Amino acid sequence: MLPPMAMVCSTGEPERKGMSARRVIIVGAGLGGLAAALHLRARGFQVTVLEKNPTVGGKLNRIVADGFSFDTGASLVTLPDILRATFAVAGARLEEHLTLQPLDPICRYRWPDGAQLDLSSDVSKTVAQLRCLAPQDEAAFFRFLSYGAELYTATAPVFLFNDFRDWRNLWRQLDRRLLRQLPRLVTLQTVADRTAKFFTSPYLRQLFNRYATYNGSSPYRAQATFCLIPYVEFAFGAWYVVGGLYRIAESLLHVAQAQGIGIHTNTPVAEIVVADGQARGVRLADGHVLPADVVVSNADPLYTYAKLLPGVRRRAYSDERLARIEPSCSGFILLLGTARKFDALAHHNIFFSSDYPAEFADIFDRLLPPADPTIYVCATSRTDPTQAPPGSENLFVMVNAPAVCDAYDWDDVAPNYRNHVMARLEAAGLTGLAESIVFEDRLTPKRFATWFNAHRGAIYGLSSNNLHNAFWRPPIRAREVRNLYFVGGGTHPGGGIPLVLLSGKIAAAAIAADTGQI
Repeated sequence: MLPPMAMVCSTGEPERKGMSARRVIIVGAGLGGLAAALHLRARGFQVTVLEKNPTVGGKLNRIVADGFSFDTGASLVTLPDILRATFAVAGARLEEHLTLQPLDPICRYRWPDGAQLDLSSDVSKTVAQLRCLAPQDEAAFFRFLSYGAELYTATAPVFLFNDFRDWRNLWRQLDRRLLRQLPRLVTLQTVADRTAKFFTSPYLRQLFNRYATYNGSSPYRAQATFCLIPYVEFAFGAWYVVGGLYRIAESLLHVAQAQGIGIHTNTPVAEIVVADGQARGVRLADGHVLPADVVVSNADPLYTYAKLLPGVRRRAYSDERLARIEPSCSGFILLLGTARKFDALAHHNIFFSSDYPAEFADIFDRLLPPADPTIYVCATSRTDPTQAPPGSENLFVMVNAPAVCDAYDWDDVAPNYRNHVMARLEAAGLTGLAESIVFEDRLTPKRFATWFNAHRGAIYGLSSNNLHNAFWRPPIRAREVRNLYFVGGGTHPGGGIPLVLLSGKIAAAAIAADTGQI
């Protein structure tokens, strides 16, 4: 039985007639775990979710202090219909729980020479900006979006909405015409190769190269397929959740509890119990063993193999193999509450570095905090005044950083690097930022590793800096253990709110098919 602090919610609903509901334990209450729970419950499974932290949400979390509220994970919603469908599977309506607000501009981009561009989903506004910054590339902009649309149409049914390793199911889903298009669209070129073919402006090349960082990769090594991301943002919009994006996790928690799903926080799992090659349940950190017919890990797959599967680890991921696997980038984040407004800021802001190739070489080759970093600043208080006291701002300041390595300790590096980032922002026009700070917190790759059990503190699991990692992430079905499945940003189809939610849906379908409980 569970410890007293984590009592199971009873379902209050009869199981399907003639069927004994299979018991599923989900390790981790990130968005992937919550989505999987909702989809499994809708199929009649008995579901229990165990979360080591005091709150659900995984990396989509929140820090609140002194009247300031900061989302710690994703900062915008794309493909909102996937989020809407996650509520719908439990008979709920997204609109009853969340208010999605479109962002305009989507993002404000700035370069070291003072150039600026506001990218808007209103194409007329974006074109007006392009005519000022890079008039020679106006037509190229539309060709690039058209290329992204083709990529999305051809690849999404194959690689996003299905488990493409389930060949029989995949074959039923494939559109033969789109299948013929794939060799033309999916090339061995990189994101940077493709943007260079479309654009002559160095500004636009850098701007659209940045989208490779949406999955923690380098545009100079990630596959050109990721050029579909800008199209998705333009076609489906970029949305903010009123009250902060953590409201998504809170709302899914409430919907799950209403469906009778047991959600237990402060309940760390020490081991996934395996017998005869099959997952049989979990052992909690306090020694309790909870039996299950199926186990779903919403923890990082590499962490799961390294820490939760001691009897399997050496066969699956030896120390040598783990050392060879390249993780995605992590992040160095400053959470700044200021006593004044910065009206030069939009909701999302990018302050570009002067040498993008050198920045990514620092991150992925030299494994160093970039000397000249691109700085992302999210000020949700520009859109939502509830996120900061009157006259103040809540600034989420992020620099892409290498995953944890043995060469240095982030506890030693962080103070000086913080000052470096602050000086860069002041020089870029946020004059008086340092003296206006009344609250400050810091997230480093080391803190990501401990807070979220993320392998080496990587935010997006594996990097997509090679073809194998891009399309062959750790699979939904564990190869080494029967009845063990993975969800979350570390498995298929990848990181980001919509893809993580899809992982939960895909895993639930796989479990139903494998157990016959469809």
